Amino acid sequence: MSTRRPVDEVPDGPAIEDLARLDLRVGRILEAAPLPGARTPSYRMRIDLGAEGERSSSARITSCYPDPSTLVGRLVVAVVNLPPRRVAGFESQVLVLGALGDGDVVRLLGVDRGAEPGQRIA
Repeated sequence: MSTRRPVDEVPDGPAIEDLARLDLRVGRILEAAPLPGARTPSYRMRIDLGAEGERSSSARITSCYPDPSTLVGRLVVAVVNLPPRRVAGFESQVLVLGALGDGDVVRLLGVDRGAEPGQRIA
C-alpha cells in the first residue's frame, strides 16, 4: 500500500507554473553513437529542434536501444532550457525525456507523427 498522496493534496507541492518554466520541445534524432568514456554506457545524440537549431544530448539508453542507428529519425521530447552538462567530456545541451522502468531502464518518450521538430509541448 502506497503512503504517497496525490500531488494536488501535497501542501506546497508543485504548481502548474513550475511546469510552465520548462521549455519542452519536439526533437528529431539526427545522429546517435556510443559516448566513449561515460561511466555508464551512454549515447551521444544530435537533435534537430527546428527553428531552435540543432543541439547535443547524452542519454543512458543503451539497454533499451542496443543499436543506436534505430534511434535516428525518431521524434522525442526534450527540455531545451536547462543548463548544459558535461558528460565524459561531451556537452549535453538538452535533456531527452524517457520513462524510467525497473533496473533504471529508460524508454524514450515519443511523439505522434505529424508533430514537427521545434514545436512546443503543451
